Amino acid sequence: MTILTLESLDISPSNAFAILILGIFTYFLILFFHSMLLVTIIIKRDLHKPMYILLINLSICDITASTAFYPQLATSILFQTREISYPACVLQGILFHVCGSGSLLFLSVMAYDRYIAICKPLRYHSLMTQGTLIKLIFLAWLISFLIIGILFILTMSKKICRTNIVDMYCYNPSLLKLSCDDTRVVNYYGLFTIALVQGSSILIVSLTYIKILITCISTKQTQSISKAMQTCGTHLVVFLSFELNSFLLLMSHRLESVSPHLRRACAVSVVTFSPILNPLIYGLKTREIRQPIFKFLQKKISST
Repeated sequence: MTILTLESLDISPSNAFAILILGIFTYFLILFFHSMLLVTIIIKRDLHKPMYILLINLSICDITASTAFYPQLATSILFQTREISYPACVLQGILFHVCGSGSLLFLSVMAYDRYIAICKPLRYHSLMTQGTLIKLIFLAWLISFLIIGILFILTMSKKICRTNIVDMYCYNPSLLKLSCDDTRVVNYYGLFTIALVQGSSILIVSLTYIKILITCISTKQTQSISKAMQTCGTHLVVFLSFELNSFLLLMSHRLESVSPHLRRACAVSVVTFSPILNPLIYGLKTREIRQPIFKFLQKKISST
């Protein structure tokens, strides 16, 4: 079995324990936020609606990506080794890419759902039926697994001649750098997947939010405009920050001028900020979810 070596963390022995505790705390914070969100949506029957079902799928993506990173990071620090087997590296890369593209696709479907709910409220139940929702969820997962599956089949078909991963964790561009074969076809297909998933997501989310704002402004209701601006603005910031970080991370291997420190910062932010912010922004800011969670926490605190 081929053993690979991940990029050094450059952590001094005196700081290793603090970084380990911070990594474990961040991971459990992500699990806590998403668990509260998932349990609330599953238990409360009045939350069994398209928007919240889509949130469940987004949480699955975030939890899976975080689980692919933090336990491996903690193991590296605890045992002071950056070695990882080739199959484990490939699996980690597949999970990151599938969950990353899945997150973008589900955020796009969520934006479309909000567009229908706000701009075409009378037709919402006829357009967003249970059958339509199942088809959209199935299509999002199918597209993600299909395009990422083809990408990794192409990458794994290349013979490797190096064992050093030039990143904090494994994903396709870093795996591709292990090969000495001609990788132009894989690179072209990788650019195609970036344009397809990220380009279409930006287009769908931007257009739907612009139409939502136009609809709210046309109603001339100050409260609706303010709420739409706050909601859409916050969602756009989180969405675009994830898009930018993941885009820079993927493109950094194709642009030699990109600093390795910037690549490392983007790698960490992709698996940290989005999994933490998504349940807060898309879930806990929603009154129907926030209220039962706060009531549950208050009962637990008062009982203790």
